[in-house]
Amino acid sequence: MNLLKPETLGAIALQNRLVMAPLTRMRAMSGDVPGDLASTYYGQRASAGLIITEASQICPLGKGYPGTPGIYSEEQMKAWQKITAAVHAKNGKIVLQLWHVGRISHSSLHPEDGLPVAPSAIAPTGQVYTATWQLADYETPRELAVSEIPALLQAYRHAATMAKQAGFDGVEVHAANGYLLDQFLQDSSNQRQDQYGGSFANRTRLLLEVLHAVIEVWGSDRVGVRLSPYGAFNDMSDKDPIGLFTHVIEQLNPLNLAYLHLIEPRSTGAGGSDQVVKDVPSTSELFKKVFKGKVIMAGGYDRDSAEAAVSSGEADAVAFGRLYISNPDLVERFAQNAALNPYDRSTFYGGTEKGYTDYPSLT
Repeated sequence: MNLLKPETLGAIALQNRLVMAPLTRMRAMSGDVPGDLASTYYGQRASAGLIITEASQICPLGKGYPGTPGIYSEEQMKAWQKITAAVHAKNGKIVLQLWHVGRISHSSLHPEDGLPVAPSAIAPTGQVYTATWQLADYETPRELAVSEIPALLQAYRHAATMAKQAGFDGVEVHAANGYLLDQFLQDSSNQRQDQYGGSFANRTRLLLEVLHAVIEVWGSDRVGVRLSPYGAFNDMSDKDPIGLFTHVIEQLNPLNLAYLHLIEPRSTGAGGSDQVVKDVPSTSELFKKVFKGKVIMAGGYDRDSAEAAVSSGEADAVAFGRLYISNPDLVERFAQNAALNPYDRSTFYGGTEKGYTDYPSLT
């Protein structure tokens, strides 16, 4: 299988082309510190060519759900060190996903910072889990001031530094799924009149500034970025997604990133159901050809479709989410064409080892 052949993403050498997608599991401890179970969880999945961690907030204001880990404190960094050690002990590779949720949050999750921030004071439709795990309507966020951008960039730079100290092989900047950087990109959430709003170039500005800040720490060949063109999750849309994301990806090319991680809109699994949406545009067909580097594709792939994507050049590697939750040895199962463990959606978020570290391996 081509899916099982080695690949290189920038300076990161993968033993195969299966990627464990970033998966929010909401099991962090007090202080947003990943717990000991997380070391077991990631270590179990170290045969993946690359693990991308669950999204991890770069600062308290970047938090959007209870129980998500951070990457800004010394205590968090030291807990992540145990996780990277567990993965590296099995010759695995692991990068950390840097996250700021923007408006997809609630003031109870960061009481000292107050309201969530966003490019514009536009509340998303829907509900959010508060700090006490109660559902509440989204609040109208506060528009992020231009004067606050330098501190935001410093938060990304600091988080990238902490990830490096934690022993990761690189970082992925989360600019997808309706979170802060995606909110700046798309015109349904960004209605600013300054240098961060309006034109494609202005709306792309913050993402590029964040990437430059992170590259200062890591070098470009250990930095990836995730985008979700056409993704509607978290109440997102744009009047001209092809024009916008073509521009965004063209601006990424000179950076020589390790990889671009693209999400197909056919899968509504992110926070939703198991439904596969039909008759939607193909992100890989529209945008892979625009990017000059390596591309990870994600969203609704199985063994056969992933093999076809890699074999045809549609993807250089393929990320799996729910299949990796329930199959820690997904590489081995694909190699043997063995049956897969079914996943239990009721245990995706919160809890302890049930549905987290107790899925069986073939051995």
